[in-house]
Amino acid sequence: MSEHIIEVADDFWNIRGSYKVAGLLDVGTQASLVRLASGRFVLLDTYSFSREVAGQIGELTDHGRDIEAIINLHPFHTMHVQNAHERYPDAILYGTARHHTRFPRLPWAKLKSEDTALHAKFADDFEFSIPRGVDFISDDENVHFSSVLAYHPSSKTIHVDDTFSYLALPGVMRMLGLGDSVSFHLTLSRALEKRAGATQDFEDWARALIKQWRKAENLCAAHTSALLEAENTGKSIHDRLLLALEKTRPTLEAHERKYG
Repeated sequence: MSEHIIEVADDFWNIRGSYKVAGLLDVGTQASLVRLASGRFVLLDTYSFSREVAGQIGELTDHGRDIEAIINLHPFHTMHVQNAHERYPDAILYGTARHHTRFPRLPWAKLKSEDTALHAKFADDFEFSIPRGVDFISDDENVHFSSVLAYHPSSKTIHVDDTFSYLALPGVMRMLGLGDSVSFHLTLSRALEKRAGATQDFEDWARALIKQWRKAENLCAAHTSALLEAENTGKSIHDRLLLALEKTRPTLEAHERKYG
């Protein structure tokens, strides 16, 4: 999967990168560059940009000097953090509690990515949300379900790592009517908190989020690809997210039977 920049809107760019599972299957990864209302920029997540892509970012951001902050949104997406800080050392560096633990020598801002105070700080440009009823940082390092989701109302774009997945099937399969799909990450069953009421908390969170972000037209998910309004020939993002929630019903019911 070749690295490239997608101009989602006049003030939102999604950078698609490479990430290989077991060194073989390239499922891709992402970062997003967003121009704030102030004219400054924020990087959502990190990547070790190639010279070409770094050059394109530099043209937009006065060689990186206009990047105000780097906000790492997924506790388990840590591979490119060091490189991003070294490339943009003047940007304020935000991360989750796990980022702080993994890289204690980096100059982390006191506020963490999951802190409501940080969300309030950037409220003029973003809406943030953290799933409820699931572990944010799982003890099982193979469970990457939860993250801080970011919505940029100006471009009507959701930036999400793992919590939502978007699968775009090859052209031939689309011709057979198989299309593409949005779903919750496959580790949901292992991410749900092992207690009564966890499934209700999760479902309440998901329904409220889908309603609040109902105007979203673009979905930038960490792996596979982005679903953009200009290329979406199927249901709206809102309807796709509702369908994704409905598909979790067997998982939620199985958890309720076990934990109440």
